[in-house]
Amino acid sequence: MGGFFGITSTQDCILDVYFGVDYHSHLGTRRGGIAAYDPEVGLQREIHNIENAPFRTKFEGITNKMHGTAAIGCISDTDPQPLLFRSVSGTYAITMIGKIANQEEIIDLVLKGSHGHLEAKTGGKINQTELVAALISEKDDLIEGIRYAQEAIEGTSSLLLLKEDGTIIAARDLVGRLPIRIGIGEHSTAAAFESFTLSKMGYENQRDLGPGEIVELRPDGVRQLVAPGDKMRICAFLWSYYGYPTTSYEGVNVEMMRYENGRILARNDIANGFDIDSVDYVGGVPDSGTPHGIGYANETHVPFARAFIKYTPTWARSFMPTTQAERNKVAKMKQIPVTELIKDKSLLFVDDSIVRGTQLQETVDFLYDNGAKAVHMRSACPPLMYACKYLNFSRNKSDMDLLSRRVVMQLEGEQGLEHLDEYADASTARGRKFRETIAKKMGFETLEFQTLDGVCEAIGIDKCKLCTYCWSGEE
Repeated sequence: MGGFFGITSTQDCILDVYFGVDYHSHLGTRRGGIAAYDPEVGLQREIHNIENAPFRTKFEGITNKMHGTAAIGCISDTDPQPLLFRSVSGTYAITMIGKIANQEEIIDLVLKGSHGHLEAKTGGKINQTELVAALISEKDDLIEGIRYAQEAIEGTSSLLLLKEDGTIIAARDLVGRLPIRIGIGEHSTAAAFESFTLSKMGYENQRDLGPGEIVELRPDGVRQLVAPGDKMRICAFLWSYYGYPTTSYEGVNVEMMRYENGRILARNDIANGFDIDSVDYVGGVPDSGTPHGIGYANETHVPFARAFIKYTPTWARSFMPTTQAERNKVAKMKQIPVTELIKDKSLLFVDDSIVRGTQLQETVDFLYDNGAKAVHMRSACPPLMYACKYLNFSRNKSDMDLLSRRVVMQLEGEQGLEHLDEYADASTARGRKFRETIAKKMGFETLEFQTLDGVCEAIGIDKCKLCTYCWSGEE
């Protein structure tokens, strides 16, 4: 995914940007970077690999190396950034979050238009942020260039751009799939992906940018450059999984949404005749499944318990290693059982989602190995039927990486792809068979998914304003 943070101020702000960027560390594991503007030095930049050590440790002591009255920084799950560019519109630093789905088309457009070149990585891949900057440079004006780039990109592109005069341009993607929150301080103005970073650092949370809105940030306030559009499709998966519990998107807090989501899951189970009294404990698959599990337990009055704990002092993120085999091994080694809460118990767990199913299979085997009598599984999301083409929210490269798609193919082959909506619906024959097949394959006593309507109800935003493509295929 990735996240960013920026400040423009009348005072040195590097330390605040350091903490602001660090608060986005849950959004990515590959690169971290900061670019700053100092009136005497100009623009500076520093980037580090954070695959094997967190952002905080790589940028400790940054205030001894870098100073500035304006700075932007990012946690990137893809390419190194921010990048510095010199163009007809001036010199600037830029960071981007999102995904360019039509990269080859954009590369051809840029190269044929300018007859220039782009720096290539191994395999000929191009840094997405450089590609966005190349599109911006196709126009004589930065704002016109940003709009041109966003309209040319299939996918999502939200930007922070630091100019050589210390002002920052913040541009939210055209349909607002990702958030940008603006905060006002005593001597500065800030922009962030995660809203809690602003309040934590003493900023007054002013407002979210609208879809496609572009603003200029100065120390004394905000000036709108492009008004927001009418269409919004903010990613619903942000609340279910990616968002930090203390943050809010479009006024809806992540933790509160997850409690409500768990309650709705429980109400669905009760309405469908599930024997709640057969469950000894309810839990959440740590960590993002935990609040969904709390909501479920609160609704059913079944005791909530942490039957296993993740050992995180040295392995904070299970997907930090680059290979799936390493990620699976790390995930397994992190799980420490509380045997007294597992042995001879019937357990119901809520996970934030079921994507590939590999790590969840390890979890179920681990619970049975430690004496569980039965393991019931609930997914806080509907079945993931489509690999996201708008955001880098997982490492899936195709629909067939998804457990749900593989099971549909197993059951019905290509013909099943015409009935994905039925497979997602537990009330249909295909839906019941789908759940029974996964449950048998994974060793669950029972399996159920949240409904699409249930997720939307838990968020509390009109369905037409949410992107639910990964579940419904609706664009």
